[in-house]
Formats: sequence, structure tokens, C-alpha cells
Amino acid sequence: MILPKRQQRRLLALLVVLVGALGFLVYSPNSYEKAVVGQDIGDESLPKAVDILDGLATKGRAPKTGYERDMFGSGWGEIDGCDTRNVILQRDLTDTKLDGCLVLSGVLFDPYTGETIEFQRGENSNAVQIDHVVALSDAWQKGAQYFEPETRKQLANDPLNLLAVDGAANQQKSDGDAATWLPANKPFRCEYVARQITVKYKYDLWVTDAEKQAMQKVLDTCPERRVLSNEKFIKVTERTLGRIAH
Repeated sequence: MILPKRQQRRLLALLVVLVGALGFLVYSPNSYEKAVVGQDIGDESLPKAVDILDGLATKGRAPKTGYERDMFGSGWGEIDGCDTRNVILQRDLTDTKLDGCLVLSGVLFDPYTGETIEFQRGENSNAVQIDHVVALSDAWQKGAQYFEPETRKQLANDPLNLLAVDGAANQQKSDGDAATWLPANKPFRCEYVARQITVKYKYDLWVTDAEKQAMQKVLDTCPERRVLSNEKFIKVTERTLGRIAH
């Protein structure tokens, strides 16, 4: 039986969302994917970011009332015995020198500015900061205030939502969404927006109309861009902590 075209389109949209959902079911909190700067569209077997964006709820921003950083856990959590900040530094920096879990130095090819930053632990440690790609305040106003505390803590420490970036760019971004802030490094914008969409889909966070339009505008330049693949996340214990043990 041949379905009417309208029903065919609805069925296709449903299949796209189901494929995306299956990919997220295999996610582990001890997993992550490093940022990729450039126009790589990602794993072609996964749904397009624009299709997942279309499925996100669109609502107005809720009041910020009640938001505090501690609502997402007090400071950084731990991943396999190391604090999340140092895990992300180990993931995103090259030429790192370590003292146990602690990253003493390294080189960051900053995705937000396109600049190279020499990281040295000490007075200038804040030159490299860990950004929540979906800001916690933004998440609070778009659904996270209704989460259980443990889910908010997972969001705050989820490597999918974390990137080591230029400190000044991170401060400039603050708690902005895609409607108010995008990386100055334009080749990274597609990956940045796709990552935000992936996080919002995973945690069932909504977008505002202005935010959705801004994301759509970015994806118009890379319509084949896929969401991030949880199936290809690399376990911390296999890659990062293995270097500590040896």
C-alpha cells in the first residue's frame, strides 16, 4: 500500500527521531567526544542536526528565579576518580604534562577563537576555562529547574556539554544561547550549534523561538551537519586515565 505523501513525511520524521534516540541510549556518563573544528558533517548514519532541532519544543524563557550554580552540584564532580575539569583539560589539550589527575601544562587549539593558547597551571590558569556549551543558567530557564538534583549534576559534568576554551571568550559568552552569542571562529559554529542541539535533545530542554531561528541560520550553511554520536564517545578510562597509570 502506498501512503499519501503527507503520511510519508510524518513517518520519515518519526524514524529520524527514533534513530537519534537509539544513539543516545548507549551514552555513558564516563564518555565524551572532543570538539572538531571545521566543516566535518559528522557521522552520516546519524540524524541531521536540523531534523532534531525541528523536534525540540519551542517555548518562552522561564524566569531565572531560584537559579544558583549549586543547584547543579557544588563545584566539579568526578569521572573515574579525577575531577571533571582536569578530565576535560586532558581531553582537549595537547602536549600535556600531568601530576596524577592534575594537568600542569598543555596547548589548546581554541575552538571559539581559532587561537593557540599555552596553558600553564598557576596565576594564569583562567586563560583556559571549561565552558558549559549549554550554559547552566540557560538550561535552568529552559527545563532544568524541573529536573531531579542528580540529573542537573549529570548535566553540569557531562563531557558532551563541556569544552576547554579561551577564558575571555567564555566570559563574553556568559549564559548566552545561540540567539545572543556564537563563537567568533565561524568554521566552528556548525559543530557548536550541533552540540547544543544534541545536549538539548538528550536532556529534553527547550529552545526559544529566537534561539531556534539563530540555530537554523547557522545550519543553513551546513545543512548536512549531523548530531554528535554517543556511540563513538571514547571512554575516559581507556584514553585519558590510562596515561596516568603509565
